[in-house]
Amino acid sequence: MALSEHRLFRLLEKLALPSGDYVVTGSAPLLAHGLRTTIHDLDLVARGKAWEIAKAKGPVVNSRSGFGRRIVLNHGAIEIFDHWIGGLTDIDAMIDGAEFIEGVPFMPLQDTLLWKRGLGRAKDLTDVRLIEDFLSVPAR
Repeated sequence: MALSEHRLFRLLEKLALPSGDYVVTGSAPLLAHGLRTTIHDLDLVARGKAWEIAKAKGPVVNSRSGFGRRIVLNHGAIEIFDHWIGGLTDIDAMIDGAEFIEGVPFMPLQDTLLWKRGLGRAKDLTDVRLIEDFLSVPAR
């Protein structure tokens, strides 16, 4: 399925965020590369104009991690953060290093792997293995 046909990416498109000011993170890069067939929400990291547009669409609240802020849109379908954790804290580098797939800026899989490993959550183990296999990265 093309990203433009996916409900979450249609919602993202409606936000009209400038692509140079955000990056799609979380598990969505796996979907974009065909490593997953479903995701339940989109996580974005935003700065500048994208963050300002997002603030106009929903309330800014503290993130669950205790670091930074987030905006929850469409009943949780899209979460936009002004920070990121799990070994990737330089949001300018994250956004500037985005990999564009079908016109959407995604966190590269190598960074997604670093993030998911850094979090060490049991729910991410399958994704870690999928990315390692795809990138032919030795397991740790």
